[in-house]
This record gives sequence, structure tokens and C-alpha cells, in this order.
Amino acid sequence: MAIDFKDQVAVVTGAGGGLGKEYALLLAKMGAKVVVNDLGCAMDGSGKARSTADAVVKEIEDAGGEAVANYDGVDSPEGGNSIVRTAIDHFGRIDILINNAGILRDKSFHKMAQESWAQILTVHLSGAFHCSQPAYQYMREQQYGRIVLTTSSAALFGNFGQTNYGAAKLALVGLMNSLRIEGKSRNVLVNAVAPQAVTRMTEKIIPPDLHNLLAPPYVAPVVAYLCSRECKESGSIFNVGGGCVSRSQILTGPVTFLGKEIASVDDVSEKWPEILSMETPKPFDDAAGPVMDFVDKLRSLRG
Repeated sequence: MAIDFKDQVAVVTGAGGGLGKEYALLLAKMGAKVVVNDLGCAMDGSGKARSTADAVVKEIEDAGGEAVANYDGVDSPEGGNSIVRTAIDHFGRIDILINNAGILRDKSFHKMAQESWAQILTVHLSGAFHCSQPAYQYMREQQYGRIVLTTSSAALFGNFGQTNYGAAKLALVGLMNSLRIEGKSRNVLVNAVAPQAVTRMTEKIIPPDLHNLLAPPYVAPVVAYLCSRECKESGSIFNVGGGCVSRSQILTGPVTFLGKEIASVDDVSEKWPEILSMETPKPFDDAAGPVMDFVDKLRSLRG
């Protein structure tokens, strides 16, 4: 059977343009009722314009879908609660939350102002919390939900001038890893995407000759699948762009034993090449994994 979102309600933050708009349009086309959230701000977070969200709602309604606009910012608990409340008040439930809203304040680390650091973490990291917690509370009670977080290759692999953005986006992976565990028994699944697409945030970074190859609509089908009943994956990171998808994963190399006595710094130096080895890497399901990996090694060597 073809995947659809009939009788489901989706909230998409930052849905007034770019990737968020594509997510909203596709989910609506596939039957979801959609809350189109957008503050209508500039790329640095300044200004407001309700027309941004209204235009996407109109496009959905003109195509025969159902949608409602929300104009709150994600940067406060009140805003996050209002965004989720819009879904409940208009449609009676919430099944899907896509945390897509974001801003940029790029600057090399030695020139970065405290305000730029704090604002990026507030919008991207705290913003995801502000929306995800109230959404999760409803999802937990109804024993169903799908949450998508937006990370970035700048977080996973680094990028010059984006220490604030990278820190916030990688912190979302930490949020995902623990929320995956908490939500498992209630069928609330959470995954993260690192989009490779031309948007307001990336159009000056991605070379012009790649703009058509990395258009936002290519990302939407993967995100929609992660939001579906059929998807059973949780706690995974996906790089998505141009019709291509790859999975990123946090892996740990084999344990290096430094000796039965407390090691000297010279001992560490001597074994450094072995410590750096990523031969036979493995993932862990929770925080106890690395601890037990050490314990198993110690038991095998110390008896």
C-alpha cells in the first residue's frame, strides 16, 4: 500500500520557505493536516512577516489540502507551546513534528560575539526543545508520534565560521539519542536529517552550478518517510540531498589497555597509534555500552 498521512496532523517549524515549505507541501499532498509555522524573519533572526506562513497555507488550500498558519518563534517556551497548541486547537491532535526553523550568525570563533553564540543555541537547540517537549507529551499519551530534528554536516564534520551553529546542531544529536530511548516504549520515534540543499542559509555557500542538483524538493521524500507509520527507525542520522541518502553514525574503535598499573603519560604516548585505530568500529545503544566495553576488556585481561 502507498504511504499516506490521512487523519494525521503535522507541525513544521520554519515552513514559510526552503526545506520547511517543501516538507509542509508534501505532507499536505499526502493527506496530512499541517500547521505551517514561520516567524517570517530575516536570515539573522530579525523582523517578522505573517505573509510568509500565510502564502504556504494558501498554496496547500488551493491544492485541496488542510493547513493553518502559526507565527510564533521557537526561541521561547511560550512560542513552542503555542505552536503545538495550534495543532491541538485546530485539528485535535499532533502526530508529526519537524523541527526545521533556524537562523545563521556566522563568524570566525575569535570574532564571535556572545550574543551570536547565545542566539544560535537558543533558536536551534532550545527551539527544538521548546517544540519537542509539548509535542512529545501529547504523543506519549496517544502512544504514537514521529519527531524529526535538523542537524548539519557543519555539526557532524565541522565548517569554518560556524562554531555556534555546529555546536547547536550536534547537541540535537544528543537530544535525539536520549529521546529515542525514552520514546521507544510509547512508539514515539525520533531521527535527524542533515540536509544538503540550497536554501537561504546555504545559497551563498553552495556553488551556483550545484543549485539545481541540490534543490530543496529532493530532501522532502526522505523526511516524509521518517514521519510515516511505516518507518520503524529511531535514533539515526541521515545525510540527504539531490536524491541521494547516506547514514551517519557515531562509532567507537576497539579498546586499548594501558596496563594493570596506572599508566604514565609516556605509556599513553607509546600506545597513541593503537588508541587512534578505528579498526572494527562499533556503535552502542546507550551510555552503558562504552562502560561495559571497558569492563569486558578489563575482565578478560585481569581475570
